[in-house]
Amino acid sequence: MIPALIAVGALVYTAWLLEVVLATGLDPVGTYVSELAAEDQPFGTFFRSADLAAGSLVLAGAVWALVRAVRGPREPWTLIGWAGVAFFGAATAVDSRLPLSCTPTADPECAAREAAGLVPATHTAHAVSSSLAMTGALIGIVGLTFAARRYGRLPEVARFGPALVVLELAATGWTLGSIAAFEAGHGTWGLGVGQRLQVLFVAVWLGLLALSLARETKPDPGTGPAREADPGTGRPEAVTG
Repeated sequence: MIPALIAVGALVYTAWLLEVVLATGLDPVGTYVSELAAEDQPFGTFFRSADLAAGSLVLAGAVWALVRAVRGPREPWTLIGWAGVAFFGAATAVDSRLPLSCTPTADPECAAREAAGLVPATHTAHAVSSSLAMTGALIGIVGLTFAARRYGRLPEVARFGPALVVLELAATGWTLGSIAAFEAGHGTWGLGVGQRLQVLFVAVWLGLLALSLARETKPDPGTGPAREADPGTGRPEAVTG
């Protein structure tokens, strides 16, 4: 069940890719992903609902895995990783309830009101919750990737996780630099591209995590259904009955 929750959450987290076929009116090169969910946007309700669902699903799977990890062998990196994923899920769900009222990167009037402090407090709250969500994602990605390599589990995460860690950090650096440039009045510097890569790499890593968990919980054909992995830690546990 944990792999399914994580996998579906990862899939729903990529709902923003539908901007390719939906007439959003926003330029993906220079706009925040969250601007798709702004209150004045035609598909805002859809994208806010998708973020709420994605965050809730990931949170449920991560908390379940974290509880099992706490009850298992003492593995600090596993606990840190799952705590980060749970925090990401919770912050993403909260973020969906704190939408922007308008689109500052696409609408100069909105940007001017934001600079003058004439927008709802949700703009500031949204910036905080978005930052917390990405912080949780980074903690989860780094923690569980390190755990997979240190404790010899989740082979797909152990193999491809380090590359995704590097890509995620690079995309995060690009996004932060672009935000700083935009707030200083120097344009967006491809802000939309950087942030879309940032959230895409999170979704890809979550999908990889779900795949690793699902494969480890399948019975070994050579030994029968007597052993399966604990999704919280990836360690084999006995199955009775």
